[in-house]
Amino acid sequence: MDLVLIEALAVDTVIGVYDWEHSIQQRLVLDLALATDIRPAAAGDDLSQTLDYAAISERIAAFAAAHDFELVETFAERLAATLRAEFGIPWLRLTVRKPGAVPQAAAVGVTIERGQRA
Repeated sequence: MDLVLIEALAVDTVIGVYDWEHSIQQRLVLDLALATDIRPAAAGDDLSQTLDYAAISERIAAFAAAHDFELVETFAERLAATLRAEFGIPWLRLTVRKPGAVPQAAAVGVTIERGQRA
């Protein structure tokens, strides 16, 4: 299985457990590794035979704009499920970072892996 990568994708969303966070947008930074077999796309030089990282990135931005969650964990779980269902992704690794959430750290966040990797 091959991996399509999307690294340091920045999206803005409403996220946080504190009352003041419910009325502002905050930036999340995402890294994704998406399992697929790139050989059919490479053989025919055909975008329709692989995961379209531009379309996936647009979907992630739309997801972030349409939802608000308290936890980064919830954001990650729901986004992973959405991407796997809509794009037919058998396995993914998703890291979601929330920069500035802890003053002493550049970012905090989670990494999850979902699905089966061949």
